[in-house]
Amino acid sequence: MQSPLNPRRARIRREPDMYTLEETLRRHGFAHIAGADEAGRGACAGPLVVAAVILPEGRRGRVPGLADSKLLTPQAREEVYEEVLARALAHTVVVIPATEVDAKGLGVCNLAGMRRAFARLRPAAQYVLTDGFPVPGVPVPGLGVWKGDRVAACVSAAGVLAKVTRDRMMTELHRRFDMYGFDEHKGYSTPAHQAALLAHGPCPEHRRSYANVAAVSGVARAAEPVATAHHG
Repeated sequence: MQSPLNPRRARIRREPDMYTLEETLRRHGFAHIAGADEAGRGACAGPLVVAAVILPEGRRGRVPGLADSKLLTPQAREEVYEEVLARALAHTVVVIPATEVDAKGLGVCNLAGMRRAFARLRPAAQYVLTDGFPVPGVPVPGLGVWKGDRVAACVSAAGVLAKVTRDRMMTELHRRFDMYGFDEHKGYSTPAHQAALLAHGPCPEHRRSYANVAAVSGVARAAEPVATAHHG
C-alpha cells in the first residue's frame, strides 16, 4: 500500500535526518513504525536473513552510531547491534536457508521473509518501511524508501540485526567448511571463494541456483545471476 502522507502537508521543523520520516509518521497517527531489511541477498552461499525492528519514539529510540550496516566496521556493527536489541520496542529475525532460496527463488524468499518478520512483531506494526521497494501482502500501510537503510532509522536498525546475525552464522559455518573461507567473505563471490569452489566444488550451504555455483556442480540451471563481492 502507498503512504497516506501528503508531502505538502507534512511539516518538518528541522533538517531531515534518519529519524525524520518516523517522526513525521508518528505525527500522522502511526505509533509503531517497523523497518525491515535483509542480508545475504547477493551471496552465493549461506542463508538469506531478514530482520524487522520497531524503535521507540524520543531519545531512547535514537541508537548511538546507527548507520547503514555496510558503512560500519565489524566492531561498530556489533556495538550498534547490542544497542538496537536494548532499545527496540520489538524486533525479529527470519532465517531462510540456501535450499529454500534455490527452491523458491531469491525475490520470492526476500518478500516472504519480510512479511514473516513483520507478522512476528509484538507490538504489531502500524506502518512499515522497507529499503527500496514496497512489500505486498502486509496488512498495514507501507512505503518502499530509496536508500532506506540510510534515511530511515528503523530500516537501518533492521539491516544491522540482519547483517550481524548472518555474519555470525557464516563464521559458524566456516568451522564446518573451512576450505571456503566463509569467515572472511561471508559467502559472497570473491576471487578466493571462487577458487575454493573450483578446487572443492560446492558444499550443502551453496546456492546451486546461482550461475557460478551451478558451473562447478554440474547443475544446468542458472536462475540467479553470478553473485558479486558486495556485502549487502
